[in-house]
Amino acid sequence: MDRALPAELFGSGIVAAPLAGGPSRPQLAEAVSRAGGLGFIAAGYKAADAFARELEAMAATGLAFGVNLFVPKAEEYDREAILAYRERLRPLADQLAVDLPEPRWADDDGYPAKLALLLESPPGVVSFTFALPPADDVARLRARGVFTVQTVTKADEAKAAQELGVDAVVVQHPGAGGHSGAFLSGTTPAPAGQTLAELVAQVSAAVGLPLLAAGGIGTPADALTARDAGDSGVQLGTVFLRTPEAGTNPVHRAALGDPAFERTAQTRAFSGKSARGLENRFMRDFADAPSGYPVIHYLTAPLRAAAVAAGDAHGTNLWAGTGWRFARDEPAADVVARFAG
Repeated sequence: MDRALPAELFGSGIVAAPLAGGPSRPQLAEAVSRAGGLGFIAAGYKAADAFARELEAMAATGLAFGVNLFVPKAEEYDREAILAYRERLRPLADQLAVDLPEPRWADDDGYPAKLALLLESPPGVVSFTFALPPADDVARLRARGVFTVQTVTKADEAKAAQELGVDAVVVQHPGAGGHSGAFLSGTTPAPAGQTLAELVAQVSAAVGLPLLAAGGIGTPADALTARDAGDSGVQLGTVFLRTPEAGTNPVHRAALGDPAFERTAQTRAFSGKSARGLENRFMRDFADAPSGYPVIHYLTAPLRAAAVAAGDAHGTNLWAGTGWRFARDEPAADVVARFAG
């Protein structure tokens, strides 16, 4: 099986990760694609009409680009634990003068409507995260000429994605910033301390698909090591967060360059799903937050928004991978050039 990524879509093999929640706006996707990489827009957390406008804006550029979809996953929530967590958040809400919303127990990200938009106006690439999409959805997109990609975190997930019929996989290491794309439970966990190169080699041996390596890539040397292990390209996220084209909020942007932040850690405190970010007070105060995505994401949304408005970097999520120290205040085209060179 051909492991090469189609050059007409992926160019130099440098992909800007879909950073949902604001950073991956059309300006960033266009800048990356124009520089010879592949830019992405993130459909997650957007209403279908807002997503449609971004899709239209990117299509108007005539450039290749990708779109990422969050795939709904049936979850059994511990409602009592989530309601208890809501009460623990109440003093902070009172302090910030915001109302805590009632829990939204259904995952209402609008996946069907967004999929319909992509089938009507197909981009070059569509990737899926958080779960495997229905096989029919993949088949319909591929019939429209779309190159399909699944985020995986281990070989077992890559095998499942290959059986589903996707064209490639993103191999996400735990060092990646933001949410983990893990979707299979009860399978062999990754060994503690496993490097990205080791994970890529393991997945490469298990499937015959093109691979994009992701997670903790801060330097071109990191990217080269991953490629030597068997990947076809690299997906970079954190290194794009400080670029002027990214829609990163000013609090998050400043924190990435603030030496007061000394490490990243994984947390469920903000969303109910494991995600990596700069360790701050909120993460420490709510280190034992229950599982419950996206219920907790919506529950903490007004708290996070109030913290950003107040300029408080310790009250909001600061997603970042382990290579965050290498994120620079530089144009996105310069990031692409550095990693492609």
